[in-house]
Amino acid sequence: MHLLKIYWDPIKSIDLGFFELHFYSVMWIVAFVLGFQVIKRVWKNERESNDSLDSLFIYSVIGIMLGARLGHVIFYQSELISEDFFSIFLPFSFKDGIRFTGFQGLASHGAAIGMIISMYLYNKKVLKKSVMWILDRVVIPVALGAVFVRIGNFINSEIIGKYTGSDFGVVFRQLSETEPRHPAQLYEAFCYIFVFLILLYFYWKTKKSEQQGFLFGLFLVLLWTVRFFVEYVKEAQNIERADWLLNTGQLLSIPFILIGLYFMFLYKPKTELS
Repeated sequence: MHLLKIYWDPIKSIDLGFFELHFYSVMWIVAFVLGFQVIKRVWKNERESNDSLDSLFIYSVIGIMLGARLGHVIFYQSELISEDFFSIFLPFSFKDGIRFTGFQGLASHGAAIGMIISMYLYNKKVLKKSVMWILDRVVIPVALGAVFVRIGNFINSEIIGKYTGSDFGVVFRQLSETEPRHPAQLYEAFCYIFVFLILLYFYWKTKKSEQQGFLFGLFLVLLWTVRFFVEYVKEAQNIERADWLLNTGQLLSIPFILIGLYFMFLYKPKTELS
């Protein structure tokens, strides 16, 4: 027995009789609940109303989940559009009969785009302040939520790492494997904890929250830099692109990092906050 080799074969869900509760779904719920508690403190510090906070939560959930789902389909599984269209929006597969599957594909890049769009709509309809003001604050709980999403991926034995070629790593028994792989999901989750703490520090302990775009840009740079480097030990999610110099996740991360640098160091708001 090797102490550095972990055999991973957990149950993925609990059958409640009338409903099967998937732990991956639980991790998303935990992410939103804890994220709400974080943004609640931020909102209180900014002296914003509870009504606008409730609306923020609704816009965030819809925007992030819809963006994550559409992002996965567009970037990684476009065949669903023609082969099983309704499974894109519903937790069921309609191919070869109807069966409950849950949402088995959610992409973080799509979630980020969905979040930005939903915050634009939220600002236009509810807060009427500044989209960048909102983004600078919501990225703090989003970074925390990313930790639990990756833990959910680990529970599901998905988005797996490459074989380590040594006794170090995790053997994913659910995949009928015997050799250890890099626990890439846990690498990301661990790094995202520090992304969250860094954002938290800059918001509470410095005046960077007054520099519009800085926290949003810092979030983009930190999160997708982590994603870019962890991708080196991940298996390609799209087999057809496995031999590319950079995989899909890395190619999609580069624009986010560059946009983040722009907002950190070059962005100048057109108008000052009132």
